[in-house]
Amino acid sequence: MTGRILATILLLSAALGSAAPVQAATAGPDTPAIFGVWRNPKNSVHVEIRRCGEAACGYVVWASAKAKADSLEGSGKELVGMELLHDLSKTDSGSWKGKVFVPDLNITLTGIAKPIDANQLEAKGCVLGRLICKGQTWTRVAAGQ
Repeated sequence: MTGRILATILLLSAALGSAAPVQAATAGPDTPAIFGVWRNPKNSVHVEIRRCGEAACGYVVWASAKAKADSLEGSGKELVGMELLHDLSKTDSGSWKGKVFVPDLNITLTGIAKPIDANQLEAKGCVLGRLICKGQTWTRVAAGQ
């Protein structure tokens, strides 16, 4: 259960909305590299990150059957369309910090995401005030995938 919880935290940290994605290749100088659609390492969830007012937010745009079932079991809510990331703001170090809803556990935690390059995003989820942290590398989803 602990592995699933940490994996879920990371899955939702990145990562990190559900309209057309903003791709890094077409992003202008004012468009953060974090915007777009990202998939977790297991390719079980795709999250779109976009501007939401002054901050950024992230919505699930696709999920596997297992991820959908885990969400329903944990929170009683449908996973696709759910806002998992909110109040993401850019830090001085270039990472993005904000709140992450974890539907498996039905709780909200703090998460951090940092672009590695145009197609990779390092996502870190922490519990107990950053006492226990784990990271994953997420990959940008190309348009049409």
